[in-house]
Amino acid sequence: MKQVVQVRCKNNKKTVKVATGSTLYDVFYELNLTMPFGPVNAKVNNKVEGMHYRLYHNKDVEFLDLHAPSASRAYTRTLFFVLCKAIHDLYAGSEVVIGIPVSNGYYVNLQMGRPVSPEDADRIRARMQQLIDQRIPISRHETTTEAAIDMFRTKGDEAKVKLLETIGTLYTTYYQLDDYVDYYYGSLLTNTGNLHLFGLEQYYDGLLLRVPSLTDPSQLGELVRQDKMFEIFKEHHRWQNILGISTVGDFNRAVAKGFSTDLINVSEALQEKKIARIADEIAQKEGVRMVLLAGPSSSGKTTTCKRLSIQLLTNGIRPVQISLDDYFVDRECTPRDASGELDYESLYALNIPLLNQQLSALFRGEEIEMPHYNFVTGKSEPGGRRLRLDARSILVVEGIHALNPELTAQIPEAQKYRVYASALTTILLDDHNYIPTTDNRLLRRIVRDYKYRGVSAAETIRRWPSVRAGENKWIFPYQENADVMFNTAMLFELAILKTQAEPLLEQVPENCDEYSEAYRLRKFLRYFAPMPFGQLPPTSLLREFLGGSSFKY
Repeated sequence: MKQVVQVRCKNNKKTVKVATGSTLYDVFYELNLTMPFGPVNAKVNNKVEGMHYRLYHNKDVEFLDLHAPSASRAYTRTLFFVLCKAIHDLYAGSEVVIGIPVSNGYYVNLQMGRPVSPEDADRIRARMQQLIDQRIPISRHETTTEAAIDMFRTKGDEAKVKLLETIGTLYTTYYQLDDYVDYYYGSLLTNTGNLHLFGLEQYYDGLLLRVPSLTDPSQLGELVRQDKMFEIFKEHHRWQNILGISTVGDFNRAVAKGFSTDLINVSEALQEKKIARIADEIAQKEGVRMVLLAGPSSSGKTTTCKRLSIQLLTNGIRPVQISLDDYFVDRECTPRDASGELDYESLYALNIPLLNQQLSALFRGEEIEMPHYNFVTGKSEPGGRRLRLDARSILVVEGIHALNPELTAQIPEAQKYRVYASALTTILLDDHNYIPTTDNRLLRRIVRDYKYRGVSAAETIRRWPSVRAGENKWIFPYQENADVMFNTAMLFELAILKTQAEPLLEQVPENCDEYSEAYRLRKFLRYFAPMPFGQLPPTSLLREFLGGSSFKY
């Protein structure tokens, strides 16, 4: 008698019985589902799996298309694979490093002994399209980690060797496309023919791989120049190369050799040096009366603001700090987002007229009383804090909207200096596996929300898409307006966050939608050797999220 398993499909609320060992593709066709941009992968008992996944027990399944972040990541990884295969075919012996998410795409550093030309980009793009048109199967293989290490060592891929040698797994999964093999964190598509859209063009001294938009997968993400952000990424990669640590494998080896304290001290020193340089530049710029410091959620704006204020003091400038959180309108006046939730990410959640009125009064030499927003009652109250600027004073205004021109429209441009702070993760898993910068910020927020706001990891994960949507609308479009960008991410921080975040992620129950993201983050953190946070100095930016800071928040 033929053995079967039962599958409950969340997409159409139907239950079907399929042969034991059926793939997710088999189930998809059995259910007669249609998806214009999928299926790419699926949640199986709330764990994301590739379409190659076989079912041997009863499961709950939800198929995902390119509107889902996990599906977009799988699609992008597959493009990386096809790109590396194309370069392997055309430029044997060259090296590929995929490491910087920028301009709604990914910067590719192609090292082939000469600058990359537009003709190179055209050749590689054409070869990628050939591989896609040929509809070549992408096979998934599992082997012992020792065998995988030997295979990649033979290929000369030392970054993967270091990673696999330091993560402590018994078995390793790798992928094969024709004669080319590679390792990727997370699943890939099962056939090159499933790639319907991509772009590739010369970008600075390398290439830009463009991917479909999350909001409209029929279109490529808009090509937006992000010169300042790109330079920040490049600067940090240069620092990491000097330290000899560009990948997680390098990092784990350094920790194993007892260099944890050195990594912390050097990273903290580099960050402080950057803040000092920003303060020096502000001091030398004539007419500046106000520093505007913006950044997305969990970017470390508050600590950056406090450390910048100290460095301004060393330049003989008296900083006067203002948080935009104090200018929230009463809760009943707060705008709502598309789902009807209160939208605290909106610019119009702030009392902009009052802010401009008080800023103008301060610059006229008048005294003001700061408002205070009571998060418990949802009311704006008199704060009791009175401010007046003197000739040596400079306002330091911190908040997610600080770079939005509408926020300070009544203040002359010559009086403003803009700083954009964000956690731009620059360390790579290996040369072909970048780390999403948003994961860094999400892990910070999970730890902080639990420690200081009593919010569970599941609730933080649930709210995160709304936070990200607000950032895309209200923050990211203005980041290139900054006079300077500051990277708050630390080389070592994911190893420290690991020890704090893992127990919180393990508390997310399997039967809730947030489990898939919690499980993914847990898998991701396993790549890092843990580091205790007791070695962090009390002024460290990470203390804002972990506790033990010498600053008051």
